[in-house]
Amino acid sequence: MKLIKLLFLFVTLFASAQLQAQLAKHSFALGDTAFLLDGKPLQIISGEMHYTRVPREAWRQRMKMAKAMGLNTIGTYVFWNVHEPQKGHFDFTGNNDIAAFVKTAQEQGLWVILRPSPYVCAEWEFGGYPYWLEKEKGLIVRSTEASYLKEYELYIKEVGKQLAPLQVNHGGNILMVQIENEYGSYASDKDYLAINRKMFIDAGFDGQLYTCDPEAAIKDGHLPGLLPAINGVDNVDKVKKLIKDNHNGKGPYFIAEWYPAWFDWWGTKHHTVPAENYVARLDSVLSAGLSINMYMFHGGTTRGFMNGANYNDKDPYEPQISSYDYDAPLDEAGNATDKYQKFRQVIKKHLPEGQTLPEVPAAKSAMAIADIKLNRSAGLFDMLPQARVNKTPLTFEDLNQAYGFVLYRTSISGKKDAVLKIKGLRDFGVVFINGKRAGTLDRRLKQDSLLVSLPKGSARLDILVENMGRINFGPYLLKNKKGITEMVMLDGRELNNWKMYGLPFNKVADLPQQAVINDPAVPVIKQGTFILDSVADTYLDMRKWGKGIVWINGHNLGRYWKVGPQQSLYVPGEWLKKGANKITVFELLDGKQKSISTVKSPILDELNGSDVSK
Repeated sequence: MKLIKLLFLFVTLFASAQLQAQLAKHSFALGDTAFLLDGKPLQIISGEMHYTRVPREAWRQRMKMAKAMGLNTIGTYVFWNVHEPQKGHFDFTGNNDIAAFVKTAQEQGLWVILRPSPYVCAEWEFGGYPYWLEKEKGLIVRSTEASYLKEYELYIKEVGKQLAPLQVNHGGNILMVQIENEYGSYASDKDYLAINRKMFIDAGFDGQLYTCDPEAAIKDGHLPGLLPAINGVDNVDKVKKLIKDNHNGKGPYFIAEWYPAWFDWWGTKHHTVPAENYVARLDSVLSAGLSINMYMFHGGTTRGFMNGANYNDKDPYEPQISSYDYDAPLDEAGNATDKYQKFRQVIKKHLPEGQTLPEVPAAKSAMAIADIKLNRSAGLFDMLPQARVNKTPLTFEDLNQAYGFVLYRTSISGKKDAVLKIKGLRDFGVVFINGKRAGTLDRRLKQDSLLVSLPKGSARLDILVENMGRINFGPYLLKNKKGITEMVMLDGRELNNWKMYGLPFNKVADLPQQAVINDPAVPVIKQGTFILDSVADTYLDMRKWGKGIVWINGHNLGRYWKVGPQQSLYVPGEWLKKGANKITVFELLDGKQKSISTVKSPILDELNGSDVSK
């Protein structure tokens, strides 16, 4: 009994000592050539991983994988639009609990580099900005305009309440905090950057602040007095020169975004880059003592409606897919790839003396389950909410709706063929005459007109519009309104007197048990229940479907679209349960399917052409 008591006392004291060590205040400073933690050089080997793209239940597993690859730090953005989805309403709960994410990293022995920015880019809706900023009259993002700065300040102070106490100089594990994000690629207003710095300090971020920019933009995006980190360059001499030239001839040297792969968008080939292309580069960077943050170490999934899009004058609108696999070292489900193993061997060579890596945790189990029957269905036109009426079409922003879909309805007349033109369609429209589909219009393909056949007398015109993701990069951040943003014309005549039905799909209700609809051309909601004896990761095989969204047990898994390249949706085992599980599908184009198949691995590289919507 005495031995047991002594053992218990020893374990308690050890745990207490470990906790005190974690909570001890540290000094973190910039040396001339290296970062200094408590006065000793620290080489940051970081990997980007976003809390919003990983189920909270899986954060710890992903961090264990980071440690096993040799990372000592996690980098993450902070996303304004998830934390203030509506003006003045803040959310730091559940998967949005960024403080819990940071604390979990500390428990796993990982430092954190924090990027509240507040603009993040990140292939994320509106670059992280909340949609309602578009509603504020005169507001100009990334500027010194007063209404923007007011909202920015309110937001960053809320972030400070959550995270400032977790800085390393307060006993936490946040080493550095980034202000703005690649600002030099957007503008060059140093006064604006100085206001950023002051706002961060006023919000409690009194540790090390830094900026990051690509090579061509570092002079415009850097604020004197802060460390200028570099993105997208891994030539050692060039990195050192760029940072020295903008930092009084000194380091330390930090590659804030090192890209071992890339992201995907709808209708284009899946991007992959062999690990061999980057092994020698990683080795040279670490050999030179440079610090690095891999973007991405683990991408995860951009679930719900949170994907962004690219657009400029030369290229078409390019909305990103839901999978953010990124061909990263850790795949979408959190398993080690060949790239992970090869990078691990490089990092292993550069560990401090006496340090070893933990064994790589076993791969997560995956399963294919029996086809899921969808025995309940309901047509969208039979489930519409109360309408908003207006002479002209209202945008999503006018309707106080952030994401999802809006159905626009009016009456037209005349037995003839006519050209329907939608000016300012943002972004994908399905057109119906008297409930029958007449065609689709796709912003990606610069489609805005459709020849329709009108029956004799009055007819009902419906246009179902999907927000496919606001632009997240470049000069069009302020041209991001969604829906029908201008007007609808029939043979050159403007159509008025509209009813708008908002369909944000923030959550989905259960359909009646007896609900069944069999018209495959009508947008339809389908539901089913499936029973599991055990749980593991799986992937929904959506190759037989058209375009839509899937929910499992209330979790929005993201978009699917037959154009590809993504043809599957990742279902985390953490969101499944033994016993009954619920699935809901909202299908826009092809409602004939009565079941969904699953597979054990993702399908991310199958294209079906750029336009298979008809």
